[in-house]
Amino acid sequence: MSEKTEKRQLIILKILRKANRPLGSSKIMENLEAFGQDINERTVRHYLMEMDNKGLTKNLGRKGRIITDEGLAELNTARIFDKVGFLSAKIDQLTYRMTFDLNKQSGTVITNISLLTPEQIKTLSPLICRVYEEGYSMGDKMALFEPGEKIGDVAVPPNMLGLGTICSITINGVLLSHGIPTRSTFGGLLELRNREPLRLAEIITYEGSSMDPLEIFIKTGMTDYMGATTTGNGRIGVGFREMPADSRDSVVNLTHKLKKAGLGCFLKIGWPGQPLLEIPVNEGRFGAIVIGGLNPIAILEEIDIKIKSRALAGMIEYEKLFHYQELAGKIKGII
Repeated sequence: MSEKTEKRQLIILKILRKANRPLGSSKIMENLEAFGQDINERTVRHYLMEMDNKGLTKNLGRKGRIITDEGLAELNTARIFDKVGFLSAKIDQLTYRMTFDLNKQSGTVITNISLLTPEQIKTLSPLICRVYEEGYSMGDKMALFEPGEKIGDVAVPPNMLGLGTICSITINGVLLSHGIPTRSTFGGLLELRNREPLRLAEIITYEGSSMDPLEIFIKTGMTDYMGATTTGNGRIGVGFREMPADSRDSVVNLTHKLKKAGLGCFLKIGWPGQPLLEIPVNEGRFGAIVIGGLNPIAILEEIDIKIKSRALAGMIEYEKLFHYQELAGKIKGII
């Protein structure tokens, strides 16, 4: 397959994934034009037949085509170089689209999602809540999604539940709504000693990764939430942010309000032009460390419970969130 054909087929898969419904060849052609691809309908049909044969799409007759599970997998793995920088762009996009009003405490916030069975959540909720209790979570709120509900492009399968945790990028959105631009530089592992931040043990820049850094640290077994929540010595996921120096006082005030709203706040805030935990910060900016949103779920991986999670999954209304102590009661209402 030529590089041009591969690129066009991947664009078609992206169009079908975004549509989340069957599309005919003429509608696909219109969407391709929006991507700067000048292709006639006959060529589009040819591409679609090839993709049907590969199992990437399914022909539903007059209704059109849909993307298959194989197509989704291909989209997630193909042309990985093209995805470098995608995560950083997604952060900016969700930050811009977020509508949460801190004063009214209403609007949309950014969440991660993790898929578990009802029995898993019921059994493991004490472990999940322990991370919240020790203050290693992003705020004290979460959400629960039932089968068929969709967050971003993640649909909750039958016999499963989606556990939503606050994404740390929510802070970016709140600060932007108050005129404060935030630069997300990297995700890292923060080493704790006697419950106090000691140093950043590992970092991965958002610009240089196609995956959320915390997802990588979790899947590779580099975290230590069991230690962090028992002895106070361990490794937890965090993010590093930079903001304009003149905004520091405003940021401190806003993060106090964010904490009251249950959405979390910065774990540590530095001073203009000064290193924070040995991480250099440019003149005219100050650094801040924010707790990772997937932390409450990450502890499960340490006891060999494999959970499918998606950071930056999408946005939900603030009103759908509830305090983590209500989780057991919410589960009883579903099971």
